[in-house]
Amino acid sequence: MNTAGLLQMPSVLLLLLVPMVTRCTELVLPLDCSDIYSCDNSLPSGVYTIYPIGATSAVQVYCDMESLGGQWTVFQRRMDGSVNFYRPWDHYKRGFGTAAGEYWLGMENIFHLTQRKRYQLLVDMEDFEGNKAYALYSSFSIGPESDGYMLHLSGYSNGSAGDSLSHVDGYKFSTFDKDHDTWENNCARTFIGASWYSKCHSANPNGAYRWGADGSLYAVGVEWVSWKGRAYSLKAIGMKIRPVQ
Repeated sequence: MNTAGLLQMPSVLLLLLVPMVTRCTELVLPLDCSDIYSCDNSLPSGVYTIYPIGATSAVQVYCDMESLGGQWTVFQRRMDGSVNFYRPWDHYKRGFGTAAGEYWLGMENIFHLTQRKRYQLLVDMEDFEGNKAYALYSSFSIGPESDGYMLHLSGYSNGSAGDSLSHVDGYKFSTFDKDHDTWENNCARTFIGASWYSKCHSANPNGAYRWGADGSLYAVGVEWVSWKGRAYSLKAIGMKIRPVQ
């Protein structure tokens, strides 16, 4: 190639990139999966990078681009028991696992997300027989760490799973080493999980991964009581948020 041809290459590349840059000018640092969807609504569900707290806060999440219209940022995902969810407060604060599999996004990330937009919550789940159900809430946010990452939840609307979470609206998050529940014992330690507990739970999404119906240990599994009761541990559950339309 001659010198003139080499000099023209950057211009050609720039012209090729211009449509992409123009299309996604507002997506330099996507806050959540809805920003990514807004850039290109043909993108499939999968792992993407978002920036909940700004340029230095890059974190990978699973984006659900299909359920009920898509755009969901998944902050909790259980599917095969490959990740231990019985963890201390600091792990839940910063997050753990990998977005391609089981993970928890991290309380700080969830807090900052819900301070910047108004979100709804979708909890979808599956049992070991292949049955699926979900619960939808019109408003979801959490408070800062200084307030125990208190849950603010309302507007249960529908879903065949029923409502197992509204009763802990206004409760703080608890782990086995930081007990914020209102029971005389420690809910997280007793039921081998971490969540917003009262006395104690009707949902235990971060409980011990077990395999379906088993009453040998009371209420310690991955549970959504209004759907499968306290003696059934779910195969899969995901908690995900999307801006209110």
